[in-house]
Amino acid sequence: MSLQLLFLLLSLSFLLSPSSPLPYPYNTSFHIDCGGLTPSTDSYNISWLPDKFFTGGSTAVVSEPLHFHLQHEKTLRFFPLSFGKKNCYNIPLPPGRYYVRTFTVYDNYDGKSHSPSFDASVEGTLVFSWRSPWAEDLARDGAYSDLFAFVKDGQLDFCFYSIATDPPVIGSLQVVQIDPLSYNSPQTGDSYILVNYGRISPGSSQWGPGFSSDPDPFGRSWQSDSNYRTANSESARIITTKEKIKGAEQAPNYFPMKLYQSAVTNDGALEYGLEVDAKLDYLVWFHFAEIDSTVNKAGERVFDVLVNHKNVSRVDIFKQVGSFAAYTLNYTEKNLSNSVLNVKLVPVVGAPLISGLENYAMVPADLSTLPEQVIAMKALKDSLRVPDRMGWNGDPCAPTDWDAWEGVTCHANKNGTGLFITQIDLGSQGLKGYISEQISLLSNLINLNLSSNSLEGTLPTGLGQKSLAKLDLSNNQFSGSIPESLTSSNLQLVRLNNNLLEGRVPEELYSVGVHGGTIDLSGNKGLCGVPPLPDCPLFWENGHLSKGGKIAIGLSCFIFVSLLLLVIYIFCIRRGKNDYDFGLPSDLMSLAAKRNRYQRQKSLMLLEMESQHAKGLPSLPLNPH
Repeated sequence: MSLQLLFLLLSLSFLLSPSSPLPYPYNTSFHIDCGGLTPSTDSYNISWLPDKFFTGGSTAVVSEPLHFHLQHEKTLRFFPLSFGKKNCYNIPLPPGRYYVRTFTVYDNYDGKSHSPSFDASVEGTLVFSWRSPWAEDLARDGAYSDLFAFVKDGQLDFCFYSIATDPPVIGSLQVVQIDPLSYNSPQTGDSYILVNYGRISPGSSQWGPGFSSDPDPFGRSWQSDSNYRTANSESARIITTKEKIKGAEQAPNYFPMKLYQSAVTNDGALEYGLEVDAKLDYLVWFHFAEIDSTVNKAGERVFDVLVNHKNVSRVDIFKQVGSFAAYTLNYTEKNLSNSVLNVKLVPVVGAPLISGLENYAMVPADLSTLPEQVIAMKALKDSLRVPDRMGWNGDPCAPTDWDAWEGVTCHANKNGTGLFITQIDLGSQGLKGYISEQISLLSNLINLNLSSNSLEGTLPTGLGQKSLAKLDLSNNQFSGSIPESLTSSNLQLVRLNNNLLEGRVPEELYSVGVHGGTIDLSGNKGLCGVPPLPDCPLFWENGHLSKGGKIAIGLSCFIFVSLLLLVIYIFCIRRGKNDYDFGLPSDLMSLAAKRNRYQRQKSLMLLEMESQHAKGLPSLPLNPH
């Protein structure tokens, strides 16, 4: 083997070794400056988009722009009630897992000195709640919040819900695609959203994208751990290194190398307290690296890791990965019963050491509306021209903690896997469109009330679900006939009065009133066929031939054609039996005619002679010659 080939193989093995950072394979990201009008690039080289993908709302600027260093922190979007109680950012994304970070700020932008109360959801699951009054520093400085969520349908819905009459606010929204296998998703599944309740590392300041020039492919930022250490850990000290750390920046979590180049240690126990919300599961992620060069063999630094006073692991970093190498450990605390998560490192041999700590609430993904019913409701929103003030945005039924779309009632299906629509009540809402054919996808609809609007067009043929019990389309401008599909439902109330409907009323529909239900068809001059309506014309209906007319014409045509064929058939048969004449030349026909005349004259002469002979007259020779 040549020296050049050997050198090439050694180079490739080095480049592909597990300790070498691999290129980050995901490049989908959006950094939206909410309320911003122009694109910009900040001092950390992040490119910001002007505000887009929102369903409504208005823009504003914080009251003290000079207080904020970054452009995207100075502008905001707010959602007054004129845009409805529910508003969203709908961001098109390929299916996958995403890191989502928001910046929320009030800073008395509206001059009312009243920080708003509102909720925020991602993919139909409630994740953040803001309640007035905010802490003074929070209202003035704002705050970043982040989470990890799966997007399965090609669009991220990040929505806001107004509490009382307060308008929700948002300063910026960032979305970064991450490895779908990160943070133990093969074990936990894709039905949880991980909400950040503390991501800390040793040091005095926050770092990561948006806070420093230190890279993190996921976009995570890391806070100083000093704010989370308990009183017994005040004597803790920080150690750092510039050595490269093996195993950092590796799939699927891509933890940055900077995280493992510093650590905090303490001669006694090292303890943290992280504020949490009770009754949730928490995924705790521990980061270690032995960066103290005086520890050079197993057993020299050993400590126990306790979570809420339960010993979850005994750690010997050097024994696991050696020195200057990343080592991670994770643990799930189930159904936490108090508001503080306690993490404690207790020394066994030497002093405990830790490079970083993450704590995520495992929020179960809420039920969502069945996909086909979402399609139907979005089609109805467009066709009915539902006004913005009704807040028909995001998932029609989710989150279940919120009210559904205004005028919409939802229920869970029997197996608890999804939500469906059972009622739409939009009477007297100023609607001016028509009913989309997609309404047929609402297979669980029981009550539909669109009365007293200005809707027009024909009634869709898909309107007539078996579940439908109440239908009120009165006082509109619907035209055309009543679809036969309505006869297949279990209607108990039908109000179609005061429209422009015409044609025959299906008898099965009229029987609703006969069997104890209520039906009102008055005010439709073109309807006919059932009492007290007039009889329908025999052959004319709805401005065109009726079904009976078409049958009569068809039958008449059939009889005429049959008779015509019969006459032709009889004529051809008779002619085939008797007609064998053959045409002769014209000169032969004239000669034959002359001969016939001569024969007739001769016969007459003979008859006359015989008559005379009978009378005694002398006979004349026939031929004088």
